[in-house]
Amino acid sequence: MVSRLRLGVNIDHVATIRNARGGDHPDPVRAAEIVAAVGGDGITAHLREDRRHIRDDDLQRIQAATDLPLNLEMAATEEMLRIALRHKPHAACIVPENREERTTEGGLDAAGLHNRLAPLVTRLVDEGIRVSLFIEADPRQLEAAMRLGAQVVEFHTGEYANAEGAKREAELRRISDMAALAVKNGIEPHAGHGLTYDNVQPIAAIPQLAELNIGHYLVGEAVFVGLEAAVRRMRDLMDDAR
Repeated sequence: MVSRLRLGVNIDHVATIRNARGGDHPDPVRAAEIVAAVGGDGITAHLREDRRHIRDDDLQRIQAATDLPLNLEMAATEEMLRIALRHKPHAACIVPENREERTTEGGLDAAGLHNRLAPLVTRLVDEGIRVSLFIEADPRQLEAAMRLGAQVVEFHTGEYANAEGAKREAELRRISDMAALAVKNGIEPHAGHGLTYDNVQPIAAIPQLAELNIGHYLVGEAVFVGLEAAVRRMRDLMDDAR
């Protein structure tokens, strides 16, 4: 069991608000500084191909502003690979990306995209960047992550978050089983997507999980209570679950 579950905070939607009117406010760098000040364990930022929230210059500014590790979410493209190699984030989480989606919809098909992903993973690992694959909690996808040499998998928790009753319990068991299998095979399991104050604790209680990445909900709560209070409460709920 991982004794302390890490909390990575995704600050994309601070940038979304900024970009709604242009200019520089609110600044995602300030959000990163607040997360660092209240005990967050990492910053996640998704530089999308359409630049709808995080912008290229945000990455360097975020890295300069705090000592927290940066987890760069990226599509499996040569452009994003070049950017990752230039900025050298602590981790690069390869995610599926669709121009028409509002947010990431489901996990990466690591099995079906093996030949496309393999050279990207190799180049990232060779440069000392920790590679994570955002996948469904599915044996086939986990096996593909193992073949690709990913050090981390992040399980998509969207189905769990949207389910109720017996279906939610089944999703929880699926994620728990895959987290245990990942650890058994030397891969560090993380989880994220759709997690809230109301549903985070059963996920946080999965003993093999090392990190949760949470963003949209925390930024939404920050509108009402401030980012510091929102992160602190999530941190408390995660700690109580362990």
